[in-house]
Parts: sequence; C-alpha cells; structure tokens
Amino acid sequence: MRDPLSAVTDAFTSFLFGKVETTRLPVRTSTGQAQAVYLPTAAPGLGDSGVIIGREVYSGKGYIYDPFQLYGQQLPAPHWLVLGESGNGKSALEKTYVLRQLRFKDRQVVVLDAQGEDGMGEWNLIAQELGITPIRLDPTAALNGGIRLNPLDPSITTTGQLALLRTIIEVAMGHGLDERSGFALKVAHAYVNETIIDRQPVLTDMVEQLRHPEPESAEAMNVDLDDVRAWGLDVALVLDRLVDGDLRGMFDGPTTVGIDLDAPLIVFDLSHIDRNSIAMPILMAIVGVWLEHTWIRPDRKKRIFLVEEAWHIINSPFVAQLFQRLLKFGRRLGLSFVAVVHHLSDVVDGAAAREAAAILKMASTRTIYAQKADEARATGRVLGLPRWAVEIIPTLTPGIAVWDVNGNVQVVKHLITEAERPLVFTDRAMTETSADMIADDLRAAELEAEQRAALIEQQMNEPSSSESTVA
Repeated sequence: MRDPLSAVTDAFTSFLFGKVETTRLPVRTSTGQAQAVYLPTAAPGLGDSGVIIGREVYSGKGYIYDPFQLYGQQLPAPHWLVLGESGNGKSALEKTYVLRQLRFKDRQVVVLDAQGEDGMGEWNLIAQELGITPIRLDPTAALNGGIRLNPLDPSITTTGQLALLRTIIEVAMGHGLDERSGFALKVAHAYVNETIIDRQPVLTDMVEQLRHPEPESAEAMNVDLDDVRAWGLDVALVLDRLVDGDLRGMFDGPTTVGIDLDAPLIVFDLSHIDRNSIAMPILMAIVGVWLEHTWIRPDRKKRIFLVEEAWHIINSPFVAQLFQRLLKFGRRLGLSFVAVVHHLSDVVDGAAAREAAAILKMASTRTIYAQKADEARATGRVLGLPRWAVEIIPTLTPGIAVWDVNGNVQVVKHLITEAERPLVFTDRAMTETSADMIADDLRAAELEAEQRAALIEQQMNEPSSSESTVA
C-alpha cells in the first residue's frame, strides 16, 4: 500500500506533465502465433555434403560429417579422435561411419581391430557382409602357414626398414638405442640388403649378421670386430624374440602373398594378441609402416585408417613418432586417421606425453562420449572444450556425444538403421537376450512390412466405391 505523500506527489506530477507511464492492454494469442516473435536459433551445421551421422540434439537438424569434404575449408587436418567409456556407442559409430563411407567409390578403409569375441575380431561381421576375409595376425596360426608381414619387405624403402627395426627394438627394450647399438644395427641391415638379392631378406638374416658381423663393418669405423659384436648383442636378442620367441610366426618370413590392398575394406584382426603385452605396439608399428609404403599411393583415393585401442600407439614414444610421420605424409595424399581411445588420461599422463600432444593436435575432430566428471574435466582442459560441453559429458546417454569439429561444438545423437544394427551389435557375449530381442524385432518388422505391402496391393486391385456405382 502506497503512503499518502507519494500518492499526492504522483497526482501533482501527472496534473502538470501528464501521465509518465502507459498502461498496456494484455495480448491474447496462441503458441502457434507467438513463436514468430521468438524465432528459433541453432548453431550452423557442417554442410550437407558427406556422411550422415545422426541429428543434433538441440535443433533436431541432421548432422553430416566428412573430413574430406571439410578439409581445407573448415578443417585444417582430416584426423579424428574418438573418446569415451565402454558401452556408450563408440564401436557403433565407427562401424556405421565406415559402412556409409564405403558407399562412395573413391573410399578405402583399413581397420586395426584389436578387440573381439567368440574367437574373432569385432569387425568380422562387417567383413563377411562385404565379402572380405580379415587379415588375422595370430602367432599360433602363423606357424601353420598363417599371415606374415615382413619388416624387411622390399616394398618398404631401406630408410623405412631401418626406422621400423629401430622402433621394434626400442619398444621391446623400453628405451632408445644408444649410438653403438644403433651403429651395429645399421651396418648389419646394410650388409643384409646388399648381399641377399635372390629372395626377400628376413629377420633371421638380421639376427645372424648381428651375431656374426663382417670384418668390413669393424674396419669402416676402425673398431675391433668383437666390439661390434658386443654392441649388437642386445639388438640381436630382441629380434630373436620375433624369430624364435613368444612373438614368432608373424614377422619372421616373407610377406604373405595375396593380401588384397585394393579391397575397399582391409581388416587386420589383432584380437588374438594380448592387448597388454609388448606385442601390440610392436604389431601396430609394423602394420603402420608397412601400410605407409604399400597402401598409401597418389591415386586420388580417399583413405581412412581406423585404429581401435589406439593408446598403444599414442602412449609409446617410438611408435607415436612413426605415426606422426605417417599422419603428416598421409595428409597430402588423402588419409584420415581415426584413433579410438577410452580415456585421454591413458595417453596424456603416459611416457609419451609430448608425442601424444602432437598427435592430438593433428586431430581437428574430437568426439567425446560419456565420461566420469573428473575425466570429463581433464578432457575438457586438454582439448579446450567450452564449459557447457564439459558439464554435460557425464550426463550423456549411450549413443549421444559431444562433437568438436575445429571449434564447432554440437551435441549429436548417432542414428543406426535397422539394416546396420545386426552388424554393429558387438556385445553378444554379455547380452545374448538383447541380441535375440533385436533379431525378433527385425523379423517382426519384416513381417509387418510384407503384410502392409500385401494389403496395399489388395486395395489397389479392388474396385473403388465410385466404380461400383457406375458399374
């Protein structure tokens, strides 16, 4: 209730100057009409050319992404990092992305499949659907005529061979080679390549030469022959592990003939390798360098190199250095590197923090699925995500992720078609009933579609009521 003095003052002011406030009549309208006053707004998308991923959660618009279409305009690099806890949809995203990319005739994909179930890699179903046989690297199978990749394959340049041999040895030893061991390796490699011309040199030749170096090797540096032999002993022991140790069978012979590098999809099945053993980073280094020299060619094809469990690469300084070169080199020849990692802390706090930072910097696209709050904050700091995105990452439900495409940040729901669902469903061992339900749903949908088609055909064949009257 207003005091009398204020009322008198307002009345006197209104008498002298007129009313100072206007009374607005209420407006009655509907929401359908009022929406024109507050126009809807949404962040700009990435264009309409490429592969559809799903839809933006807030605007409902379709979300389309293709690093080859965006490169040079909205993307400085075509490489992609996918993060998130298990069970939130990373595998489904990767598989549908590859299937949709392969609809373009100028696409080729290589997958390093480090996970699996039922004795096969999780990409086995997709490979079967496309009529492709995965390249299964298995020490046991290799001894019985399985797949072999030769680090001394003549298709790899001598410089590439030496770099690969150094990486294998450094990963196995856990530290870099000193100058003397590096010299022993270099002279042994040079001698093997110069003297073996009637077949592919193999690691056995390297071990033999390191154990029994030639006098010329010592004379070149004016050192004693026994010194050269001592310098190369540790190197020989590491390579012997690939020839006659627990890693034998995969790299100790000529490269297997018949590996189709022109297939649209090439799957390296690494599911039989212990993911926590030293074999995995060694294997990824060999496959990566071998592909660099045999698969990537200036033929205008767009290539995708997808690596599951990529922390084996990013967390090893020696393997990461090889892949840095591959990424820089491949960018000029149309290569998109896709790294799938569960936790960013697995790599940024590891032994290869500097190398990891360099590879992460090359990834202009980052997709982050649900993570715990602490992990989300750490991820946000490293990747420079806006605060609102960091806050919602722990609340994301399976299939929904934060996408950061060179600063364009959106929340995207990944959509899977019914035809794709049986191919991307990979947790059969844990959820057999769910798989059965999906299969039943698919069969029910097919039956319903058949019944609907039959009903429509029947209605088309029956005369209409007007036709009956005329008749």
